[in-house]
Amino acid sequence: MGGQRSISPDSRRYQLLVEAIEDYAIYMLDAAGHVVSWNPGAQRFKGYAADEILGAHFSRFYTPEDLATDLPARALKQAAEQGRFEQEGWRVRKSGERFWAHVVIDPIRSPSGEIIGFAKITRDLSERRAAQEALRQSEQQFRLLVQSVTDYAIYMLSPEGEVTNWNSGAERIKGYRPDEVIGRHFSLFYTPEDQAAGLPDLILRTAAARGRVEREGWRVRRDGTRFWAHVVIHAVRGEGGELIGFAKITRDVTERMKAEEALAATREALFQSQKLEAIGQLTGGVAHDFNNLLTAVLGSLELVRKRLAWDPRVSPLLDNAVQGAQRGAALTQRMLAFARKQDLQLQPVELGGLVRGMLDFLRRTIGGHIEINNHLAASLPRVQTDPTQLESALLNLMVNARDAMPEGGRVDLSAEVCEVGEDRPGLEPGSYVRLQVRDNGQGMDEATLARAAEPFFTTKGVGRGTGLGLPMVHGLMAQSGGEMTISSKPGEGATVELWFPLAPDHQTPASSRPETKGPARPAGRRSVLVVDDDDLVLVNTTALLEDLGYEVAVANSGPEALALVARRPELDVVLTDFVMPKMNGAVLRDEIRKLRADLPVVITSGFPDLETQGDAARGCLPKPFTQDQLLARLEQELSSATG
Repeated sequence: MGGQRSISPDSRRYQLLVEAIEDYAIYMLDAAGHVVSWNPGAQRFKGYAADEILGAHFSRFYTPEDLATDLPARALKQAAEQGRFEQEGWRVRKSGERFWAHVVIDPIRSPSGEIIGFAKITRDLSERRAAQEALRQSEQQFRLLVQSVTDYAIYMLSPEGEVTNWNSGAERIKGYRPDEVIGRHFSLFYTPEDQAAGLPDLILRTAAARGRVEREGWRVRRDGTRFWAHVVIHAVRGEGGELIGFAKITRDVTERMKAEEALAATREALFQSQKLEAIGQLTGGVAHDFNNLLTAVLGSLELVRKRLAWDPRVSPLLDNAVQGAQRGAALTQRMLAFARKQDLQLQPVELGGLVRGMLDFLRRTIGGHIEINNHLAASLPRVQTDPTQLESALLNLMVNARDAMPEGGRVDLSAEVCEVGEDRPGLEPGSYVRLQVRDNGQGMDEATLARAAEPFFTTKGVGRGTGLGLPMVHGLMAQSGGEMTISSKPGEGATVELWFPLAPDHQTPASSRPETKGPARPAGRRSVLVVDDDDLVLVNTTALLEDLGYEVAVANSGPEALALVARRPELDVVLTDFVMPKMNGAVLRDEIRKLRADLPVVITSGFPDLETQGDAARGCLPKPFTQDQLLARLEQELSSATG
């Protein structure tokens, strides 16, 4: 064999094993760091063939940065002193390309313990590092994304509901810094009512069972204020299906909720307005026909009562019929006031004097078991309204208060001057007198309060209320340029506020309803033309006038009336209905003035539509009218014409 040393079978097997490995660079260094062996894996990773690298120093695999810090020498020193060197870092291939390597260096010692070299194992981890780097960048981008979102609170919960992370949106919406909330249970964001009901735990159980929960409700910020939140909670599970936590996204939608509420309120207001307008149109039409009927009924009853001698069996029945007709007329007036089609006589009114003048009457009307306290200021500016209708409105309010206090109670009347700005959309900015009628009765719940001013709605039971009292007050205030508001709670009574605009300074005040003096009989024989398309009214009015001594001519239409005026120069006055086909009373009056400018015309109507006719319908003699009212109006016109 000469001087050759034979290789043992075990050594040969190890050599074959190392040379068969291609996923690891396995090679040896001498004690100084020179390469003394090279396997295929090393050639594949680093690009050097064995004859190119054997004998070269292993430092050529290191980057210039590592060479500058003498890392190769330090690695060998650590391996020699500590028995092992292990590291991950950049290494350099033959081509100059860098790769990420996992390196292990172990010392090789002789039987006497002397270091005779090093075993070096290198693995190329470039792909794993690239994947890790991509994952790290993705996670970093995701963290940046989540942290940059400020409109949503995005955070994680543990399976028990404890907060584990916190983004800037959560801090902005809920007011907590991360160090104040991480580790605490998420139930602290819920209202005391929801906490008492166990809602936070219920939500987590539902999310765990179904995978997802979506809700809206009130949540609480750090400062205690509440906000309306849209919340989504997702269950997060591991690869084995185990629950590892929850992802929670919360958005503050308070503004959206308020906008939706405002839109709903606007829609409801529009619906109510349309409903009231439709009822108002119907009411106006019914009132017109009903007033015509009442005119005939009242006039005929009045004449029968005058011509019939007192009879205890008949006269009380006539009086009862007259009272019934008058109550029907009052009901019609309420309907017209609600429909805003009543001819109000707006004028300056001294509110304090009017109320004080009614107190005795109001006390008698509502009974001694109700105490009325007057807190009106001694001096109040005049307001613009119809004094007669205001008296009726106050009476309605006092009767409502009485009915709300069947066991007795107290009503407080007060008034003060208030300034109104842009914050009250129902009123023009300016100065108003606010009249309050406050009782300590049963009060109303929200549902009843919402319908209190709705026409024909009443809680008084069958036969006790028409449901037109408050609508009439509402109509009066609307036509006066003011507003009625009602506030009430069950058991706390009710407060009705009437907001009156101040009267212009140049008008003459009226403290209460003007007194009407009884009319005198007509001086001499007068000739009157009565024009009406309703035969019942025409017959009744003719009878009333003839009973007064007038000579009466009749016409059923405007054209027929014009023909009579042209033929009858002896006519002293014309009494015409306002609402007639072909030609209404205002047009007829204008045409008569073209024929005879000196002929006075009195217009009467059960339905003066002020909104569409304007001044043309104002000043009408309202139906139904009594004989005295008819005579007073005709004589007033005749006096003005001859004055």
